[in-house]
Amino acid sequence: MMASLFAAAHRTHAVARSDAAHRLARNPMVRYALLGIVAAVLVMAMLVPVGTAVIEGWSRRDVELRSRLLFRSIRDQIAATRMRADGAGLSPLFDRIAEDERILALGICNDTGALVHATRQMPRSVTCRALALGESDAFTTLTDENRRIHVGAFRLATEAGGGHLLVLHDLAFADARVRTARLYTVLSVAAVAGGVGLLAVGMALALVRSWTRSMREVVSEARHGRLIDCTKGRDMPAGREIAALIDDLRGEKAGAEGIHVEWSPKMLHRLLDEELPDAEVLVVSNREPYIHNRTDAGTTLQTPASGLVAALEPVMRACGGTWIAHGSGSADRETVDAHDRVRVPPADPAYALRRVWLSEAEQDGYYYGFANEGLWPLCHIAFVRPTFREQDWQQYQAVNARFADSIVEEAGRDDPIVLVQDYHFALLPRMIRERLPRATVVTFWHIPWPNAETFGICPWRDEIIDGLLGSTILGFHTRFHCNNFLEATDRFMESRIDREHGSITLGGHETMIRSYPISIEWPPAALAGQAPPEQCRAAVVARYGLPADARIAVGVERFDYTKGILDRVAAIDDLLTRSPDLKGKLVYIQAASPTRSKLGAYSALQDETVRLAGEINARHGGDGWSPIVLSIRHHEPHEVFELFRAADTCIVSSLHDGMNLVAKEFVASRDDEHGVLILSGFAGASRELSEALIVNPYDTRSMAAAIERALGMPAAEQRERMRLMRDQVRQRNVYRWAAQMLLDAARLRKRERIVTASES
Repeated sequence: MMASLFAAAHRTHAVARSDAAHRLARNPMVRYALLGIVAAVLVMAMLVPVGTAVIEGWSRRDVELRSRLLFRSIRDQIAATRMRADGAGLSPLFDRIAEDERILALGICNDTGALVHATRQMPRSVTCRALALGESDAFTTLTDENRRIHVGAFRLATEAGGGHLLVLHDLAFADARVRTARLYTVLSVAAVAGGVGLLAVGMALALVRSWTRSMREVVSEARHGRLIDCTKGRDMPAGREIAALIDDLRGEKAGAEGIHVEWSPKMLHRLLDEELPDAEVLVVSNREPYIHNRTDAGTTLQTPASGLVAALEPVMRACGGTWIAHGSGSADRETVDAHDRVRVPPADPAYALRRVWLSEAEQDGYYYGFANEGLWPLCHIAFVRPTFREQDWQQYQAVNARFADSIVEEAGRDDPIVLVQDYHFALLPRMIRERLPRATVVTFWHIPWPNAETFGICPWRDEIIDGLLGSTILGFHTRFHCNNFLEATDRFMESRIDREHGSITLGGHETMIRSYPISIEWPPAALAGQAPPEQCRAAVVARYGLPADARIAVGVERFDYTKGILDRVAAIDDLLTRSPDLKGKLVYIQAASPTRSKLGAYSALQDETVRLAGEINARHGGDGWSPIVLSIRHHEPHEVFELFRAADTCIVSSLHDGMNLVAKEFVASRDDEHGVLILSGFAGASRELSEALIVNPYDTRSMAAAIERALGMPAAEQRERMRLMRDQVRQRNVYRWAAQMLLDAARLRKRERIVTASES
């Protein structure tokens, strides 16, 4: 126990030291000092070798000069002494000269290369044959027993015979000179560098104080919405640059709109690495991306039919992080760990799914009640009266608080990026802001936002707007929906609205209001492994028992009254009535997943669709052919794409929709560049896919005419329209959608750091 405590204390101390070292390294003065030290070291590294070479050259020339002087002074005595028969007198002469502390030894080499006279200190390693002896003076540096020896050889020409005089100097004194010179050089450079460094630090401090003062003024003016005047001669040396930076950080410049790149998971990874290094990304939604259910065959995995899931799941695979959602599957509890987490996708785990458990009462009040009987019809203006109950509102508040607690539990740091999804969590941004003030909360409202008069119906309109304005960024599909939100806030809340920059300030907190048209992944995962369109068509014809030459129209969505299913079925009826030649040829396949069956409006829609389809089939069908085919079940993505690739036309007739990704999925599925998209003008996708046949779903006759036109459209026109739409979906894919939000989040985080630094 004590050992573990000591180990924990040691780790804590080490972390504290590491943090302190990190903070110290980030100090500008420390960086300037380190820069000065590095510069001084570089100067020394250049000067010391040069100084050493100069000193050694000087010492060598000094020794050579001394050797020549010595030779000239004693050569006559050497000649006279050698004239004697016994050569006596050389040893005393050489010994007397060798008493000089710098002269190590003297010797004479004869013409045969033998050393005939030498002092006692003559090193054994010095031999006449090893030296380059010639007619001219020669100088050599040798090493003997770790000491350097300078040898001077001078030609002797006397009547007694030739030879060479060797004068050996110990170069220890020269090495001492070099060491002393190095020391003085280092001290001199250090002194100069220290002086220059102090001067630079002083100038840097003065400049930083001046910049800080100017930043405070500029940031203060920018935060209060005033124009920034950098032309007045006040002490604002960096005013223009700071003003431009803050303007950029407000999201008006250089966003993803202006980045012409092929957005992909790899590019999104690169964006996170460069703009949001070490950022923690959390996604919160009601619907989970993977559902585990118990069946007779065991536990099965289901991907829900949800535009939100279709858009966000590829982003999470690219970004990693944690997705927090309601665990709704019958086997969900059996597949999570002790912390209610499971790694997904199962085949290639890329992120964590944290499941939040809700009771049946909570789900009835929060999800079925307030969210789908209140907010959903209110925002879609689909002529279904919204229902608001006090008990539903209380459950909605409680569940939002539950998810806020889960976010705090999952957050590994105090400044995560939290992507809050959709109308189920209108109160969540404010709750996150209260618990994690430094978090960057990006909320995306996936459904339309109605005009202020319509939204005023909601009894808790103020609380919902206040909750959403806890966001750092609040996103909608279109600018129209952004404007509606600004109008609703202006009418119902005491706030400051900056329409020029698209922001709302409430209680001192600014929220940016932005449009981010959502999209799908490119290329779609469901397209991988698909058969050619001809084979897909043959498979669909065989599955539904259709004529070989059938003209196929398809619709794919949940059974939802906002999708206009009844209206397109009515249009098929009208078309067959006016063009009976299409009987036996035109087949409309409606793939619809049951949804929210607890709510009367949804179950009534399904019942009404079945009834109406039966009437039309009875009126126009025969001989084993039915013009309306209903496939009421959950369809996996690969099944949906097979339908798309088999169809002549896809009908998306939403009565009101935020975006509608079915339209984009149909376009993405047609790599053969055939097929015609019929698209409601009340779907957000119509703002981007203008090459589709845009229709008013409430006008049955014009809908029927659009279907007839689609069936008769020439292949060349289909190809041209589809090519333009595919380019649009490819360039504005879901990775670009995520990049827009994350880039804006990165800029706002940088801006917040600037503001914090200027106020500190």
